[in-house]
Amino acid sequence: MFQRRTFIKTGALAVAGIAASRWSFAKNAADFPVVRIPADKRSFTSPAVEATITRMKKVIKDPELAWLFENCFPNTIDTTVHYKPIDGKPDTFVITGDIDAMWLRDSTAQVWPYLPLLKEDSKLKDMVAGLINRQTKCIHIDPYANAFYDRPKESEWTKDATEMKPMLHERKWELDSLCYTIRLAYNYWKITGDTKPFDADWRKAMGLILKTCKEQQRKDGPGPYKFGRVTAWSTDTVPGNGYGNPVKPNGLIASTFRPSDDAAIYPFFVPSNFFAVVSFREVAELLEKTGGSAGGQDAALAADFKALALEVENALKKYAIYPHPEFGKIYAFEVDGFGNYLLMDDAGIPGLISMPYLGAMPVKDPVYVNTRKFVLSDSNPYFFKGKAGEGLGSPHTLVNQIWPMGIIARAITSTDDKEIEAQLKLLKTTHNHTGFMHESFDKDDQSKFTRKWFAWVNTLFGELILKLEKERPHLLAKVY
Repeated sequence: MFQRRTFIKTGALAVAGIAASRWSFAKNAADFPVVRIPADKRSFTSPAVEATITRMKKVIKDPELAWLFENCFPNTIDTTVHYKPIDGKPDTFVITGDIDAMWLRDSTAQVWPYLPLLKEDSKLKDMVAGLINRQTKCIHIDPYANAFYDRPKESEWTKDATEMKPMLHERKWELDSLCYTIRLAYNYWKITGDTKPFDADWRKAMGLILKTCKEQQRKDGPGPYKFGRVTAWSTDTVPGNGYGNPVKPNGLIASTFRPSDDAAIYPFFVPSNFFAVVSFREVAELLEKTGGSAGGQDAALAADFKALALEVENALKKYAIYPHPEFGKIYAFEVDGFGNYLLMDDAGIPGLISMPYLGAMPVKDPVYVNTRKFVLSDSNPYFFKGKAGEGLGSPHTLVNQIWPMGIIARAITSTDDKEIEAQLKLLKTTHNHTGFMHESFDKDDQSKFTRKWFAWVNTLFGELILKLEKERPHLLAKVY
């Protein structure tokens, strides 16, 4: 989207409402400027989050990494969460940052690193329950939409050639959007044991998810969804009279758009289909174990989800693997069922490199190992190297733009200390003295970046640091 492609050359800049100017790199934590939004202006507060920041500032020995964690980890609740009860139920609307709309995908990812804290902070627990309730409402409005407003509102995309509705910011069909809602619900339940969000409305939403995904297997034609946009950006609209390039049905689920909000070239987007297999099995378990009086209906819906998961899984084994002449068997980024394969990866999650992060496969899966080597090589057209660093980019920001999200995804799925250390150094040296992560930066000039306020990648950075504390604490005991 045009809003997401605004390039900024910094002198002094506003970051999430705070002025941040250049300074020479500080040596001690106390020397870094305060760039976190003031306490009295934060949209939500959590004692558990604050306690985590206090603890981690002692654990992280690199003062700049500690400062980045203090700024980034709470950025979602500091600036994007709007919580209030509605009709006696918690309700949470989470904007993505510099766009005042809520993406199903982003909102789940933004609160995800807080889930381990829910047992010790009831207010935080209610906030996440409220997001599940809000996502349920969104799916009822339109399971094909990716981004919503909190009230009827005119969108810059209202004139798109699709079935736009007053609550929609954008209506791009992205399979991962629905998978993320399941990921949040399932893990909330696993951590808290609370079943209150999983009422009749939620169950109806799960039925809509199943219906939508089966429609997009396209066994009985292209289905009801189509999309068009008058735009100069080729990735922002859809060929094939709005249905995308043709597919040959094979059990996979078509996703007209990728997680980057870019149109797919071949509609069977492989990473999201892997994500769907995981998600369908999670929702089946949730339905089976929380069925209550609706147990019969829930059991039938759970059985349908498990059957669809198995069908997609088998189709991935048959159609998603490409015999690369240099790397051996690798996973394709997209396929069409006709035998065409798109070989690339970008920084969006889900992507090929991030599939283990989403529980889709182990990091030692042989095909994933080969795929990772391909993704991080010059054989991948969206892996960029330059004076400022190296990493995955995306067609969403054209060429030569590296995404911190891709750097984090690489680190969070790595089993190699040296590789992780290299990514931490990159994250330190490419935030352009702002104290926050960005969508992307120029491979040769970190000061040319997109999105000064992008809460998902900020919180994801915090998640990486917390994962290292748990699994590789020795890496946080170093100064980079």
